[in-house]
Amino acid sequence: MLSLLDLPYETVDLDMANGAHKAADYLRLSPLGQVPAIDDNGTTLSDSNAILIYLAEKYADSAVWLGSTPLERAHIQRWLSIAAGEIASGPAAARLVALFGANLDQAAAIAKAHTLFAAIESNLGESRFLATDRLTIADIAAYSYIAHAPEGGVSLSSYPKIREWLARIESTPRFVGMARSPVPVTS
Repeated sequence: MLSLLDLPYETVDLDMANGAHKAADYLRLSPLGQVPAIDDNGTTLSDSNAILIYLAEKYADSAVWLGSTPLERAHIQRWLSIAAGEIASGPAAARLVALFGANLDQAAAIAKAHTLFAAIESNLGESRFLATDRLTIADIAAYSYIAHAPEGGVSLSSYPKIREWLARIESTPRFVGMARSPVPVTS
């Protein structure tokens, strides 16, 4: 989002496998050890959805990113909830198991991801983006763990509309994606 808004920023990589997100200095920035977190000239925030809202409100035309009507805002909020719920417990959880050995049920996470992706595929049959006819924070919130689903063993091959949506986002000027990890065998 920082890049899409053409804001200067510095990234700090954390060695999460060794608990850097639970270290005392990081917990001062993000009390629950959540990643990502930002420090915007002394204003600190964690939780990716909260950060997206903050950046859109502070540095952009918020109506473009957060919705210009009550219905658009409601649709965007719905997708933020899905990002924190079904995406987190589906494709993101499957990725945590595959890459970090998280003690989660990967088969259940993969099944949840496929159920979710079937619904998203249907939604994208009616719209170019998740919540509106343009890129919003709903798409930004959902993008990373859907794009990286294969890293958790969730194939995107059966979802052409999702792949087209990902390509639309990736073709946006100043888009910067999350670094790719090795891809395991997909289901």
